[in-house]
Amino acid sequence: MMKILKLNAISPVADEAFKGYDYSDKAENPEGIILRSFQMHDYPLGDALLAVARAGAGVNNIPIDKCTEKGVVVFNTPGANANAVKELVLCELFLGGRKIVDGANWAQTLKGQEGISKLVEKGKGKFVGQEVLGKTLGVVGLGAIGAMVANAALALGMEVIGYDPFLSVKNAWMIDRRVGFTTDLDALMKASDFITVHVPLTPDTKGMFRKETIEKCRDGVVIINNSRGELVVSADIAEAVARGKVSRYITDFPDETLLGKENILCVPHLGASTPEAEDNCALMAAKQLTDYLENGNITNSVNYPAVSMPRSSAARVCIHHKNVKEILSKLLAIISAQGINVAHMQDQSKGEYAYLILELDDVPDEACLSSLKKVEGVIRVRKI
Repeated sequence: MMKILKLNAISPVADEAFKGYDYSDKAENPEGIILRSFQMHDYPLGDALLAVARAGAGVNNIPIDKCTEKGVVVFNTPGANANAVKELVLCELFLGGRKIVDGANWAQTLKGQEGISKLVEKGKGKFVGQEVLGKTLGVVGLGAIGAMVANAALALGMEVIGYDPFLSVKNAWMIDRRVGFTTDLDALMKASDFITVHVPLTPDTKGMFRKETIEKCRDGVVIINNSRGELVVSADIAEAVARGKVSRYITDFPDETLLGKENILCVPHLGASTPEAEDNCALMAAKQLTDYLENGNITNSVNYPAVSMPRSSAARVCIHHKNVKEILSKLLAIISAQGINVAHMQDQSKGEYAYLILELDDVPDEACLSSLKKVEGVIRVRKI
């Protein structure tokens, strides 16, 4: 019985997907791991470990490079929590335009005073804001969440501009044709009254909103960041808010520099904090993990390519290997030398690494599998 270790509390909807597995928070030497926010960077990767599934989109808490080198597939669940984050962004558009939180907090201070109605009428002028209708929203990153936000903002009567140099065909089909598109991030910044950020944290995107780029924004812009805190340089955004260049910054990632500052609203990482999103992420992660363990199929991996085929032959062999010349011909030569016919195959690469699925008409013996493992550039061989 294969073992699945959960490193965080996972929605019980995953229990059904893991029937037939030893699934618990105490599983030792597991073949699979499922987690949410657990920090795995110092966690030992056992030799039996085949895959890690993150019930969420971000994978900064997982040692991707170490996993890739060991042939451990890392899954995430893009889009599973998209609606929850979209709804939070829509809420934050209104909070960015209107000083609702400030006004509500001030109203609480009136308790016990005489003539509250008069005090409200006298004091409400401090909380005047702007409507979103007719304003321009810049959406940086048009993945599952960004695309949903863009479409929803149109329904609110906003003009929408999108930017995404890596826009997929799938996501492009999701986006309303009325959404404008630009390949110039500077142009988006200059044109937008509101900007919402939906990109992953990478070396290229870290600090993408810093002093120099913030200066390119329209005066009084509202910036919303529900992706990763490090996309924005906290000291630079705080300074820009203090002098009015940015009228309000709203983030799902509080830090010491941002807390307690006027016109900076810190939300305690609530983007995916709905039971619906947790259920969707858990079920998606569980299905991807079990499909890989049982069939070798890869869907939504961040470190290995997407490769999947229906089972149709006597045996399946899955091989993780370096993306180098002639390795495929060497592997097939070993199979052929055993007199085994390859019924179907798929080999795809992702950067320096690749993944091969072989559907074979006969079951290879251990000597054959051992020979495959010895080929230079092969990382892991698994017979299913």
